[in-house]
Amino acid sequence: MTYSYFPGCTLKNKASDLDKYARISAEALGFTLEEITDWQCCGGEYPLGTNEVASKLPSVRALANARDKGQDLVTLCSACYNVIKQTNDAVQNDENTSFKVNNYLKEDGIEYHGETKVLHYLEILRDVVGWDNVKKAVKNPLTGKKIGAYYGCLLLRPGKVLQLDDAENPQLIEDFIKAIGATPVIYAQRNECCGAYTMFEDKSIPQNRSQKILANAEEMGADFLVTSCPLCRYNLIKNKGDSKLDVIYFTELLAEALGLKEAK
Repeated sequence: MTYSYFPGCTLKNKASDLDKYARISAEALGFTLEEITDWQCCGGEYPLGTNEVASKLPSVRALANARDKGQDLVTLCSACYNVIKQTNDAVQNDENTSFKVNNYLKEDGIEYHGETKVLHYLEILRDVVGWDNVKKAVKNPLTGKKIGAYYGCLLLRPGKVLQLDDAENPQLIEDFIKAIGATPVIYAQRNECCGAYTMFEDKSIPQNRSQKILANAEEMGADFLVTSCPLCRYNLIKNKGDSKLDVIYFTELLAEALGLKEAK
């Protein structure tokens, strides 16, 4: 199966491994990521102003592109997933947003009303490939590794719109960890915000938040953390202080488990 793929700007620069390993792992598991042409940055943060339309247009263009190909739209980045799925929901359910968006885009010959399904890569592993089939494809199980899932806030909230997992007690990444042969570590801070969006206002906030998250995971026995958010990874590593925990993208672990990590 082929999916329209929105990589996002961070994956093309700071987090290229997340992108590379996602592509080769997808092929090994029986699906293809077809990158959307001429995509633009989603903005990284969903605008809460009801009259803010211009910043939603890149997401709508990507959604319309996927719709025109008859494909679902897939992304890896938690921020991209959050912005695009919230935008899609707004176009579907808010007449004001739908009217203004389509009014902007009519000169480009684009009309869009929320027809595209937005998926996170982890959803494909869970709901399309299936965890049992992921397990069967594993060649190098991460046996003995104790891994803490770090969801952050963007992958799960707002829960009523994203509907990816239970926002308070998620299991998605823990199930992924089990599928690649490792042991998930449950810790209290796994779905708390790392404070990344406050770094320009007060650097002490992300520093304190990140160190609290890492200390909690370390206390519960984690060898390292796994995440799908490039911004979270950057923030946690930058502000790790005395913590020895690394933070790794989930697709890198997937490629390692599938025996593909050195593939080009």
